[in-house]
Amino acid sequence: MPNYALVAAVLLCVGLGGPSQEKKETEKQTAESKIPPEEAKRENPVKPTAASIAQGKKQYAFDCAMCHGKDGDGKGDLAEELKLKLRDWRDPAALKDLTDGELFYILTKGKGQMTGDEDRTKPEMKWNMINYVRSLAKKEPAPPPKP
Repeated sequence: MPNYALVAAVLLCVGLGGPSQEKKETEKQTAESKIPPEEAKRENPVKPTAASIAQGKKQYAFDCAMCHGKDGDGKGDLAEELKLKLRDWRDPAALKDLTDGELFYILTKGKGQMTGDEDRTKPEMKWNMINYVRSLAKKEPAPPPKP
């Protein structure tokens, strides 16, 4: 018959389950959310052409819409189910403080509950998705022409 006290002690020592594991996960998420300055300064090498935005939209539909919403409103089915509050990318203010480099880093490494795709998606496709997401912002209406 196994010694249950010994098994419990071993599990606690290696950190399986319990508060120490939760603390490690929180520390990991905090470390991951810090974007290195050199990554934040990275510039998007892909021009936001109609072709780039169309490619980004296609990839977004596969990878992002389930959480971020079909139209970027932050109300995708999965986000609703998990009760996540996500940014509405149609609002120009939603991304104004984030550089393309920061967005690229987040797509690659993840943030919070969003997992990163690391090498699963080619860099050019990530830049296309960034161009697409930036295109979602509602444009200010043009002022009426002066008579």
